[in-house]
Amino acid sequence: MAVIEGPLSKWTNVMKGWQYRWFVLDESSGILSYFTSKEKMMRGARRGCVRLKGAVIGIDDEDDSTFTITVDQKTFHFQARDADEREKWIQGLENTILRHSHSIKKQETKSVPTAADFDRKLAETDAYLQLLIGQVQTLDTRIEACEDVSAKEKYSVLKVTAEAMIEAIKHAIVMLQIAKVGSPENKKKESLKGPVMNGTMHEAVLTSGADFDHFGRRASQRDNSHYCGIPASLSAESIDLNSSLPIPETSTSTPLPRDENSSSIAVPETSYSSSEDEDFFDAEDFKSTPKTSPEKSTSSSLMTTPSPDGEEEKRDPPQIIASEDDYFDELYDDRDTEELGSLEKHGSIIAHLLSQVRIGMDLTKVVLPTFILERRSLLEMYADFFAHPDLFIKIPDMDTPAERMIQLVRWYMSAFHAGRNSDVAKKPYNPILGETFCCHWNMPDWPKTTDLADDGPVPWSTKENLAFIAEQVSHHPPISAFYAEHYNKRISLDGYIWTKSKFLGLSIGVHMIGKAVVSLIDHDEEYVITFPNGYGRSILTVPWVELGGKITITCAKTGFSANVDFHTKPFYGGKKHQITGHIYSPTDKKNAIVTIDGEWNGIMYAKYSSGRNEAFVDTKKMAIVKKRVKPLDTQSEFESRKLWEQVTRNLKQKNVEVATEFKHKLEHRQRTEAKERKEKGLKWETKQFHEVGEHWVYDRPLMKRLGKGTPTRTPTDSL
Repeated sequence: MAVIEGPLSKWTNVMKGWQYRWFVLDESSGILSYFTSKEKMMRGARRGCVRLKGAVIGIDDEDDSTFTITVDQKTFHFQARDADEREKWIQGLENTILRHSHSIKKQETKSVPTAADFDRKLAETDAYLQLLIGQVQTLDTRIEACEDVSAKEKYSVLKVTAEAMIEAIKHAIVMLQIAKVGSPENKKKESLKGPVMNGTMHEAVLTSGADFDHFGRRASQRDNSHYCGIPASLSAESIDLNSSLPIPETSTSTPLPRDENSSSIAVPETSYSSSEDEDFFDAEDFKSTPKTSPEKSTSSSLMTTPSPDGEEEKRDPPQIIASEDDYFDELYDDRDTEELGSLEKHGSIIAHLLSQVRIGMDLTKVVLPTFILERRSLLEMYADFFAHPDLFIKIPDMDTPAERMIQLVRWYMSAFHAGRNSDVAKKPYNPILGETFCCHWNMPDWPKTTDLADDGPVPWSTKENLAFIAEQVSHHPPISAFYAEHYNKRISLDGYIWTKSKFLGLSIGVHMIGKAVVSLIDHDEEYVITFPNGYGRSILTVPWVELGGKITITCAKTGFSANVDFHTKPFYGGKKHQITGHIYSPTDKKNAIVTIDGEWNGIMYAKYSSGRNEAFVDTKKMAIVKKRVKPLDTQSEFESRKLWEQVTRNLKQKNVEVATEFKHKLEHRQRTEAKERKEKGLKWETKQFHEVGEHWVYDRPLMKRLGKGTPTRTPTDSL
C-alpha cells in the first residue's frame, strides 16, 4: 500500500539537472517508485525505483528542500517543494526503512507463526478491505458528478474491476477461516504449517460495453497489476505473519502500480532506472578510496587529503615557528596526521551509532566512538584560531576605520585553517565542565621582555605576548567561553560558543551559536563577530570536514561591516571550501569596498573598489606561530592537557580500548558530580567567566584593568 505519493524533482547526472517525476512510497514492499507522470503511474508504467532496505537518509543543513537516499552503493538526490514537504517524505521514508530493518531481524529468528498471528493478519486484511470498499463508494459519488463521458467510462471500468476484486478478497478471507477451523493440524496444535487452502480467484466480471481504448489497450490484454489482490495460492508460510502491519484509520493513497510486464509488486535486488538517461545517483560518492602504500609515512613531507570527488589534494604542511626557549611535548607537538581511512572497517560500530539517531536529532548526548577523536580538547582548538597572532595584533596599528576592518577580516579568515590543524576529519574532546586551557604566543622577531602581565589571564606571560584562556562554563548546553588579549597593543577578544550538533544522515552538522567581541581600547571600537557552522561529511566512508553558513562582522561606532559566506560543496560538480565575502562602508551597503573569494584553507583573493587586486590571505605560505603551554607536570588537574593526558597518550599509542576506558572515567565523574550538586541544590561556580544576560564574559578584561570601563553589549546581541 502506498503511504505517500506526490511530485518530487530528482537529479540526473546525464542531463545534469532536476527532473520532475511522480513518486510513490510503498511501505509494505519497501520501495520508492517513480513515474514520468501521475497518469503513467495510474497505468503502471514505472520508470524506476529505489530499494529502501538498508538505506540511509541524508539532508543538507544549508538547503531546506533537498535530501538524499544512499543504498546499493549509490546516492540518489531529491528535491521537494519546501521544508514541510521534505519533512513529510523523510518521515515516511525513515518509518519504512525502520520497518524493513525490523522485518529482517524478525525473519532471522525463524519463529513458527501461531494461530493468533494468523488471526491478527486476517483482521488486518479485513481492515484494508473496508478501506477499499470506502474508496469504491467515493468513486460512485465521482461517477455521478462527472459530466465528461470519456472520463465517466474510465471511472466505471475502475469501479467494476474494484468490485470484482473486493468479492475475490471476501471469498479468500472466508475460505481461509474455514480451512483454519476444519484443519486437523489446527485441532492438534496451534501452529500453522503447510498450505491451508488451494483455490482460484473469481475472474473479474466486466461490462462488455465499456470503451477500454481510453486505457491504451483492451481489458483482455491487461493484467491486474493496478490492484493489491490476494495471490491464487495461499499458505501460512506465504504470508509474513511475523511482521505487523499498522491498521490505518483512513487512507487517500492510490494502490501502488506494478511494472507493466509484471503481475505483482516485485521488490528488485537493487535500485534501478529503466533508462540510461535516467541515472540520477552519485557514482562519485562511492569511488574506491586509494589505498595508502606501506612505504607512505604519516610524517611525509606531503599530506594527502581524501576529497569528496575521489581526488587527492596534496598540501604542504605549514611551517611552525617556535621560540628558542620552547620545549617539545611528544603528546601534542606531533601533528595528528593519521588518517581515519574508510569507516567501513568500523561498520558494526557506525551501524550501532546510526541506530541511536534520526534525521535532525541533537547529538549532544550521543556518545561517539573513541577512534574518531582528535588528540586535543575543543578548548585548545579555539586557541589555535590565534595561530597567526601577528595579524591579530596588527589591527589597532591601522590608521583608518576601513583599514582596521579589512585587517580584522584578514586575521579572521586566516584563523579557520589553523583551527583545523590537520586534514584529518576527527573530533576534538568534549570539554569537561570546569576544564580550562591557557597558553600564550611569543611574537616572531620581537625583542624579549620580562615585564609580566601578572594580573592578566596568563600570569606567566609578558605584556608583549598574546595571552589566551578558555573555560567550559556549561555542560548542558555545552558552552565554551574564551578570552585573548595583548596588553601593550590594547586589543582583546571576549567570546563564547555553544556547540549544537545535529545528525543529517550522511553528515553531522555542528552549529556554532554565539559571538565574539574584539575591543580596540585606544580607538574605543568594538567589533562583533559570529561563527560559521561545521560539517563532518561522508561519515559512512571517508570523512572530511567543511564549513558552511554566513558570518558577520560589525562595528557600531564606525558603521563598517563585513559578511562572508562559507559555501558547502554542491553534490554535483563545484569546488569545496569556497568562500565569498564583502566589506561595506557605513555610507554604502550595496557596493562593497572589498570583495573576497577563494578557499578558506587555501588562497583568498581581494578585489578593492579602487580596482586594486591582491592575494588577501595565503594559508599555504603562512607560517603558524606555535603556542606556549606549561609542561604537563606543572599544570593543575582541570587544565585540558593534564585532564586528558591518559586519553591522548593511549590514542597516540593506538591503545583505543584503554583510551576509551579513561575517557569513560572522566565522563562518569562529571555525571556523578552533577548528580551530587543536584541532590544538594548547589549551582556550578565558574572560575574565570561569568554570565551577563545571554552572554559569557571574562571576569578581568584588559579594558576593566586599565580603568577604561567594561565592554558593552547591544540589546540585539543575543543567541
